[in-house]
Amino acid sequence: MDDAGMTAAQAAGDAAPRRATMKDVAARAGVGLSTVSRVVSGKGGVAPAKVRAVERAVRDLNFSRNDFAHRLRTGTSATIGMVVTNISDPFFSALVSGVEERARARDQLVLVASVTDDSAEAERVIRRLLQRRLDGLILVAPEDADLRFLQEEQRAGTPVVFVDQPPTGMDADVVVVDNEGGAAAAVRHLHEVGHRRIACFAHVSGRYTSARREAGYYRGLAQAGLPADPALVVSVDDEVDVCTEALLELARLPDPPTAIFSTNGRTTKAILGAQRLLGSRLALIGFDDFDLAVLMDPPTTTIVQDPVAIGRAAADLLFSRIAGRTGPVQHITLATRLVERGSGELVPYRD
Repeated sequence: MDDAGMTAAQAAGDAAPRRATMKDVAARAGVGLSTVSRVVSGKGGVAPAKVRAVERAVRDLNFSRNDFAHRLRTGTSATIGMVVTNISDPFFSALVSGVEERARARDQLVLVASVTDDSAEAERVIRRLLQRRLDGLILVAPEDADLRFLQEEQRAGTPVVFVDQPPTGMDADVVVVDNEGGAAAAVRHLHEVGHRRIACFAHVSGRYTSARREAGYYRGLAQAGLPADPALVVSVDDEVDVCTEALLELARLPDPPTAIFSTNGRTTKAILGAQRLLGSRLALIGFDDFDLAVLMDPPTTTIVQDPVAIGRAAADLLFSRIAGRTGPVQHITLATRLVERGSGELVPYRD
């Protein structure tokens, strides 16, 4: 049969299936378009029988709301954005899960972008994400990124919440943890179990958290009545060989340390690797928990922050702004806790 002889039914059968519309749902359910709209948007005020009819039609027709049309009707995209600096880091993965938990409860989508410490790249990624016309943005900002352009987004009505560290050069809602208090608690614990010479291994990347935790280290020394010795404070990255060299330098001091406070999880793991290489047995408490802490010998005592709770708090702040909350910016500081596992009480290694 040639094309001219093709029946309308055959032509329709070969055509790509058409996406169901709200009009199709209304016809199938035997209700008006306004009723379908109220049911789909969850506004209520519809008789239970009609709600069931619409829901049945939605399932039968595999109907999905057109997000662009939804934005035209409601002025929102039902989508928020989130930017983190390293999605492979377990801390940031858990942070994202906390945000997603709150978003799911509101039938919202979370678009997540991961950036490096390259500030120019981070700015490009954030600008591209904002082109999606998001309802709001949660941001773990690279420290050197110039984010003043976000002020224009805020003035245009897009709320922004910062996590882990406050922004530079602009006001915005912020969720952080008590970095200083957690570090001070670690030092006090080491003092309570008998240590008098406590070193601080301060991570190089993430200057805000590193500086706050180092300040907490000094606060803890003062609270314990211990003198501050700059020779016991070293700046390191998360490389085992760097930590190895730092441990050797500390061992050469006339009065070497018997314990170490580490300012983040990656550095703690590098110290553990360095101590294994050297056969060193210095006591150790690290800021940030990590998956294998309980499997170390002995298990590693850590200062624990809850990234899921941080994500929830950031999402709650953002959604409250999206819902219309005005007023001054909010700075939320969440508590940390010390999980004692034994590594702080080790008898130090001596040559």
